[in-house]
Amino acid sequence: MKKLLLSLTSVALMSSSAGAAAPQVDPNRILADIKVLSSDAFEGRGPATAGETKTLAYLIAQMKAAGLQPAGDPLKSGGRAWTQDVPLVRSVTKGPVAISVTAGGETKAWTQGEQVAIRATLIGDHLTVKDAPVVFAGYGVKAPERNWDDFKGMDLKGKVVLILVNDPDFETGKGDFGGKAMTYYGRWTYKFEEAARQGAVGFLVVHETAPASYGWATVKNSNTDEIFDVIRKDPRSAHAPLEGWIQRDAAVALVKAGGYDFDTLKTQAQTRDFKPALLKGVTFSTDYAVEAREVISHNVVGAIPGTKYPNERVFYTAHWDHLGVGAPDAKGDRIYNGALDNASGTAMLLELARTSMKAPKPQRTLVFVSVTAEEKGLLGSTYYTTAPLYSLATTVGVLNMDGVGPNGLAHDFTTSGDAPLTLQDELAKVGKAHDRVYSPDPRPEAGSFFRSDHFPFAKVGVPAISFGGGRDLFEGGKDAGDAKSRAYTSDRYHQPADEYDPTWDPRGFVADGTLLFELGQKLANTRIWPEWKPGAEFKATRDKTKAQRK
Repeated sequence: MKKLLLSLTSVALMSSSAGAAAPQVDPNRILADIKVLSSDAFEGRGPATAGETKTLAYLIAQMKAAGLQPAGDPLKSGGRAWTQDVPLVRSVTKGPVAISVTAGGETKAWTQGEQVAIRATLIGDHLTVKDAPVVFAGYGVKAPERNWDDFKGMDLKGKVVLILVNDPDFETGKGDFGGKAMTYYGRWTYKFEEAARQGAVGFLVVHETAPASYGWATVKNSNTDEIFDVIRKDPRSAHAPLEGWIQRDAAVALVKAGGYDFDTLKTQAQTRDFKPALLKGVTFSTDYAVEAREVISHNVVGAIPGTKYPNERVFYTAHWDHLGVGAPDAKGDRIYNGALDNASGTAMLLELARTSMKAPKPQRTLVFVSVTAEEKGLLGSTYYTTAPLYSLATTVGVLNMDGVGPNGLAHDFTTSGDAPLTLQDELAKVGKAHDRVYSPDPRPEAGSFFRSDHFPFAKVGVPAISFGGGRDLFEGGKDAGDAKSRAYTSDRYHQPADEYDPTWDPRGFVADGTLLFELGQKLANTRIWPEWKPGAEFKATRDKTKAQRK
């Protein structure tokens, strides 16, 4: 406790490893960057908009001022650009989205954003679904290694399928899917991927707040506007024509009209004996046009070259994008400012770059990457891992930041998901030196490990974590921290209300930034190679390149 308080009140932070004066993270610069990036002038930082142009200019200017070197795409004239081009396809619905359901011989019109939130299709420029039969298929999981198949051989071609969000273990906390901790099978992204594999017209994920970990407003705002994806040779390999969400009450009514009880089917779906249920006399229809075009968005990349091992790189990452301009809230506000998500992480990344430039030159290269299109499905980081600027084999590790700092001083800190990584252990050691303790992800059921930009790096084997501030606050303890988290998720997450707050406690930014800075310095100035622990699903991929790390 005394160590932490001393580090926050001293003129200069003291390096826990060497005892020499170290540069200090400046919360005023962090707050100033958040205020700028989340201002209305940046229009919610939507990719491929005027907001992106302003954001890129600001980030590049700050990196230049900090003294970083450009580390993006190679230039024909030699050297590097400040950005990496990220080619994407952007799909937007044109005109009205007609939706109707027929049940018991009666046809009812539904409204986009109310009963359902249908995403702009990524298959062609028009989607017409006419009287497609509707099937309830539990959690939509096909996991041979767990002897689990929610489809049981049913032919889903031409059908619309209702799917529960999260894993079969969510309700009971027991079973073959990690208990309360969500597996990738619980993520909506997996469910849409499975829809393509099953050949269905599409999946509608049933929204329930607890297993989704966010309310309907978040679903509506994230799915009824423009949809992005990386450019694929065969979009049907990853997407069904229809992807979307359905309100729980609407799903319950359809299931009842089809001759079943929703809660009974849901309970059955928590067992491997579950069989999909065709809803008798229930059909789904939709018709809408789509405007699809290719766009180029950008990751912003700066670096501090290593003096001894320049080809070994430690990455800091944070996504700069948010939802842009969208549907108005109750106050008529249409700008989704994204102050906490993720102007805060972007501002922390910039300040860590400034702070690192004031430290002795690192032995390994430090790379600072502000990625695009996280809100569109981790697309900027996904693209980087498919077209890396630098060797993934000699990427030491990735420290991602997504929503950092505003809750004030905390006794603890966390990461998104409890990663089986020695990199997480190294973070815990740095925290211990400041009398802070690592707390496991407080909401493992939310699947946070799969929802931030460290995950695409993890999928290709790179040790990667996403840092999270603590909840055991100096002022108010765990109750206060939990209350702040709930309020944010309910009232501001993916809503126009996520705006800069001048009452944020700057001490939290200093405390969290200090841990991130010191861990980066430790990785950059030692021969540590973080590893996946035995049993981790990404260990085998990383181990294939072990000979390249010495």
